[in-house]
Amino acid sequence: MFAQIAFSWDWEYARRIFPIIAEGLLQTVVATLLGISIGMVLGLVLALLRRSRFRVIRWPTIAFIEFVRSTPLLVQLFFIFFVFPGFGLVLSPFVTLVVGLGIHYATYTSESYRAGIENVEHGQWEASTALNLSPATTWTRIVLPQAIPTVIPALGNYLVAMFKDAPLGFAVAAGGILLAAQAEASRSFQPIEPYTIMGALFLAVSIPAAFFVRYLERRYGYERV
Repeated sequence: MFAQIAFSWDWEYARRIFPIIAEGLLQTVVATLLGISIGMVLGLVLALLRRSRFRVIRWPTIAFIEFVRSTPLLVQLFFIFFVFPGFGLVLSPFVTLVVGLGIHYATYTSESYRAGIENVEHGQWEASTALNLSPATTWTRIVLPQAIPTVIPALGNYLVAMFKDAPLGFAVAAGGILLAAQAEASRSFQPIEPYTIMGALFLAVSIPAAFFVRYLERRYGYERV
């Protein structure tokens, strides 16, 4: 089997298609970075809304988080791309992927933020009340500066997971490394080279990212929640 693979490998073809698949990798990385940016900001908003004293805010937020977490990302991408236009919201494939990744992972980051907030000692809240600090000051100067550093490693884990989920954009023609590899394999009927290059490029990014996350876990003394 290995002899057959070695015999069928075309180095000239692999060299020719490498830049194309590498460009697809760049698109995947960009979509991931934009998606995690949305996910981190929206996740914090959801975490704060979930802690609201008002049920009319808290309950819909909880329902939204549970709904998104309970449905596959691929289904959500299809919904955004094919259903939203019926309501007058038409998004390009790439924007669909970024928005889908951002919303999907925002529900996960919100739980990490919530855990970080709840880990802030109750005495900190009481001290803020005793000092007559405003809610805005309490959150921005006392609570969030203590809560956010503890969830940084979790956000790193979600970044790696999002990078591995980003190729699902292939389903809505959003570009990226999987679409580039698939296009080359379909055009040339030589699947070994494009898919092997795709896997190698994935490893070249995901393995260093995973080590960086492990560093963050040691740096901040984080325990998974």
